[in-house]
Amino acid sequence: MANPGAKPPPARLTSLDAYRGFVMLAMASSGLGLSKACANTEVIGYFDDKPYAAAWHWLCSQLAFHTNHVEWGGCAFWDLIQPSFMFMVGVALPFSFASREAQGQGHFAQFLHVLKRSAILILLGIFLASNWDHQHTNFVFTNVLTQIGLGYPVVWLLLNRGMGLQVCLALVLLAGYWYAFFHHDPGLVVPPEGFVPQYDGLAAHWNKFTNWAAFEDRTILNWFPQYDAKGNRIPFPEPNAGGYTTLNFVPSIVTMLFGLMTGKFLRSSAAPGKKTGRLIGAGVLCLVIALALDPQRLWWLKIEWSICPIVKRIWTPSWVLFGTAWTLWMLAAFYWIIDVKGWKAWAFPLKVVGMNSIAMYCMAQLLKPWITKSLKIHISQDLFASDFGKVGEFAAQLFVMWLICLWLYRQKLFIKI
Repeated sequence: MANPGAKPPPARLTSLDAYRGFVMLAMASSGLGLSKACANTEVIGYFDDKPYAAAWHWLCSQLAFHTNHVEWGGCAFWDLIQPSFMFMVGVALPFSFASREAQGQGHFAQFLHVLKRSAILILLGIFLASNWDHQHTNFVFTNVLTQIGLGYPVVWLLLNRGMGLQVCLALVLLAGYWYAFFHHDPGLVVPPEGFVPQYDGLAAHWNKFTNWAAFEDRTILNWFPQYDAKGNRIPFPEPNAGGYTTLNFVPSIVTMLFGLMTGKFLRSSAAPGKKTGRLIGAGVLCLVIALALDPQRLWWLKIEWSICPIVKRIWTPSWVLFGTAWTLWMLAAFYWIIDVKGWKAWAFPLKVVGMNSIAMYCMAQLLKPWITKSLKIHISQDLFASDFGKVGEFAAQLFVMWLICLWLYRQKLFIKI
């Protein structure tokens, strides 16, 4: 029986589904393998005898760069996938819990749901991280699902708090995280053999392997069993090869919190055009502060110092602001095109994925080898044998996974946690 006093559920934000779908398709595509294909000297030299050879070389260099993660400092498009996903978790919170409230769900029941969702995300993230080349459970907490799960309850607790408190807590978390790195002595960690520091001076506190968060992982990950290739239990052996750390979830809370503030603003009664302008303006502010913290990114100024380098792999405070700037601008573009101008039809392929993002994430982690094997069996073993075979293979995998999302959408089956 319907609750006569309940509020109507909030309208679903189509632009948010489309943005989420765009990000998930990018993630699941593996960049179509373009980072390797476009770095191949034969590919680069295809049109050396043509007048547009220089343009082709530039295009190859851009595709190779933006479909892979940067080595440490800076940012490529590929580095924006994870912050976009985490930011959207925050944006969706006011909408999803307003819907639960409209259904009559109380505060305590919502809190239990948050704890349950957090636990499932962490466990699912560990399960997926253990799927490749591991004989035992791989207790790592650096993928996007575990990072969201660790910070999600904190963000929810701030859902109905004022923006002043939310901003203050965000600043405290970022400042405290910065100080923890600054206060740590990088000399306490012996880096792997052959390690070349990325920074010196003050910025040396944010070098790969020797930073504070990498140092703390030697304690955190020893709380969980670690095994060698023969199945023998061993101490946590060495830092994450990519430099990612468990404690990234702390500043990631701020990324989700900025998303939460954005979601509450989008639910407000402000005019749609004003909302778009505010999103763009907030992005500009975040970018200016981020670059002030890491002016080395402004290469044309030839500034050699940095208060806090922009490094996605350890989610530095400057990265939080830099990544938020781009996520705000991308959301603003989707919101203006879809929800303000009303141009929605084109976004249907994205919406199909965006409404089943967990399903797409799991398929991207588990099904790709099976899809390739099946296509070769039923079509041809030489299906992906051309010069751009790997690109075609990734494209075929993505299309099959999208078809599964389309079938789920038409069956009205939405996998939620």
